[in-house]
Amino acid sequence: MLAAAVLAVGGCGNSSGSGKAGSAGHPTTAAAPGGPGSPAARPAGSPAPSPTPPPPELPGGGRTVLPGHIVVAYYGIVGTSNILGQTNNPEADAAGVEQQAAAYHPFGRVQPAFELVTTVASASAGADGSYSSAVDFALVQRYLDAAHRHKLLLVLDFQPGRAEFLPQVKRYERFLNDPSVGVALDPEWKLTTQQLPNQTLGSSSAASINAVSSYLSALVTARRLPQKLFVVHEFRLTELPDRQNVAIRAGLATVLQMDGLGPVSVKTDSYRQVTANAAPFHVGFKVFLRRVDDPELLTPTQVMALHPRPEFISYQ
Repeated sequence: MLAAAVLAVGGCGNSSGSGKAGSAGHPTTAAAPGGPGSPAARPAGSPAPSPTPPPPELPGGGRTVLPGHIVVAYYGIVGTSNILGQTNNPEADAAGVEQQAAAYHPFGRVQPAFELVTTVASASAGADGSYSSAVDFALVQRYLDAAHRHKLLLVLDFQPGRAEFLPQVKRYERFLNDPSVGVALDPEWKLTTQQLPNQTLGSSSAASINAVSSYLSALVTARRLPQKLFVVHEFRLTELPDRQNVAIRAGLATVLQMDGLGPVSVKTDSYRQVTANAAPFHVGFKVFLRRVDDPELLTPTQVMALHPRPEFISYQ
């Protein structure tokens, strides 16, 4: 894992947010008898128009994730030592994150989630030279199916290497049409054409982040989807040098996720730095389960005592 020289913490690894009828300007007029909208205007025997179906909801009901929930997620790359995907068994992962989420019930309404790394920064350039490899649709579908069965959210996490975020995200649009599926972006693994994964700490411009959020917000509107989680990872301020320009979009719960590791004093100091002036973001926090990463695991009570209180907690 890449060592962070300034804060002495590391980031997440890859392991190797209508007008009313009769309002001004739009007067409401009664339909004339026999007019286009009246029963008499329909041909005899034709069926009545079907009512518009209600908009889709989140797995646990409703259409808003944040505020209102504490999202507790398992994060990982399938087939690695990460807690998500370690056994390549979505059912086991669902049971695990449900158990972890239960520990947060004293603090509010909890929504368990998977955060599945969907493009993985890699040492190999690959056919496209991006130093990022995409996981198979079939694997994503397995985790989405498990998420449906257990009423979890699924967050697709992207490590683009030398590529841009937006094309990678768009590749998985078939899943993003699902009400349960959100997106996470990891600037740590967004590199220039001269940088390599695990050798340099990456960064992202607000423009790259905003391109994805604009696309997702439009998707939510067009398909009448409930609010989507939109997570942006950061553990050092250089990862998002113009963070003040990151847009907050309608239909997205935009989370700034502090994903540093290390001793508690270092993690909490990093958390204070990253979340300073973080409004209007929601904030998140990561717990690393390997003692080599987090020598002392913060308890849910300790996590919930952080200021600002995180609304998205992931375990790796």
